[in-house]
Order: sequence, then structure tokens, then C-alpha cells
Amino acid sequence: MRVNRILLSSALVVVALVIQVSVLARLHLPGAVPDLMLLTVLGLALVYGHVGGALVGFGAGLLADLAPPADHAAGRYALVLCVIGYLAGLAKPETGRLKSATGPMVVVVAAAVGTTLLYAGVGALVGDTAARHVGLGSLLFTAALYDLLLAPFVVPGIMALARRAENDPLADTGSGGKATDISSGWLSGGTGLRIGSQRNGLRVKAARARMARAGRIKGVKRL
Repeated sequence: MRVNRILLSSALVVVALVIQVSVLARLHLPGAVPDLMLLTVLGLALVYGHVGGALVGFGAGLLADLAPPADHAAGRYALVLCVIGYLAGLAKPETGRLKSATGPMVVVVAAAVGTTLLYAGVGALVGDTAARHVGLGSLLFTAALYDLLLAPFVVPGIMALARRAENDPLADTGSGGKATDISSGWLSGGTGLRIGSQRNGLRVKAARARMARAGRIKGVKRL
């Protein structure tokens, strides 16, 4: 990943984690907790693609695993967000611009459901059965609902920041090529025509002067 991507992703993930732990986790909402870390990973994955999404997801999940008051095995959430970030990056638009909000909202709902299922599945493998006591159905519904309500305030802003921080060499080359074309076109189409017209004008004037001189010489000879 590029340096600007790493810096921006790290800053956004840290801010999301602080808000997640200090604010959202203390709301005591029924069912699941709004997952700001997941939405941050989704916003970056939709701009950086599947590879960048997987790397950001792994880093964000590992940070969440190590940050207090984490009560699960380290690496569990990192694995989940790595997979979700990779899959979300596959939905990155080819042009880099979203035509509507329907696609990202579908990605958010699918990611919320997938994250809950993967987290519960990995927990079952390591002996964590907390999801069974709470109720997996209610967790899936509330996770999708909370993340969908929070997504319009988070995902578009993160995508805009990621695009603004991007330095696309292809875009720079294209703009440079365009400037070169404009410059060459201006030189050939503007100055070149003017110089050509001035040269043609000088040639016409010289020809007229020669014709006038020849007429004068002929008139003198006739006299």
C-alpha cells in the first residue's frame, strides 16, 4: 500500500476505534452494537479495492482485538474483517465513482450479516458460545439495522477522504498529456498560423513591389 493510504487508513481506524469503545459500546442498545470499525473498512475497501480492503480490514481487526476491553481471542476479529474487507473490495466500481447509493447500502447490509455470522462461527470453533445465549437471529437483525442507519453518515465521507488523498499516476499522466496536447495545439494552431500568415503577407508585398518596379522600368523604356 502507498504511504498516503497507510497514513489515512491508520488515522481513520484509530478514530473509529476510539468512538466505538468510548461512545457506541456504552449506548447499551438492544442486540448488537453499531460497528463503526466495519463501516470504516467498507468505505476504504470500496476505494482501494480487494487487496487494500483486506489489508485495512486485518489491521483494523487486529487493533480491535488488542484494544481494551476486548474479551475474545486475539486475531478473531482481524480474520473476520480481513475477509469482509476483501469481499467488499470486489464491489469497487471500475470508474471509481458510485452512480447510486443502492450498491453501498447492499454492501453494508451484507457485510453486517456476514461479519456477525463469521464472528459467531469463529467463536464456536474456539469454544465461545455467547452468540447462542444472546440469540443469533436478533444479532443479525440489529447489526444490519444499526449499521445501515449509521452508514450514510460514515461511508460516503470516508470514501471522499480516500479519493482526495489518492495520487493517481495515471490521472497525472493523462493531465500532463492533455496539457502537452493543448500546448502543441496552441503553438501549431495559434502562433504557427500567425507566423505563416505574416510570412505569406511579406511574400505578397515583395511580389507586388517587384511588379511595380517592373512596370516602372517598362514605362521608362517606352518613353
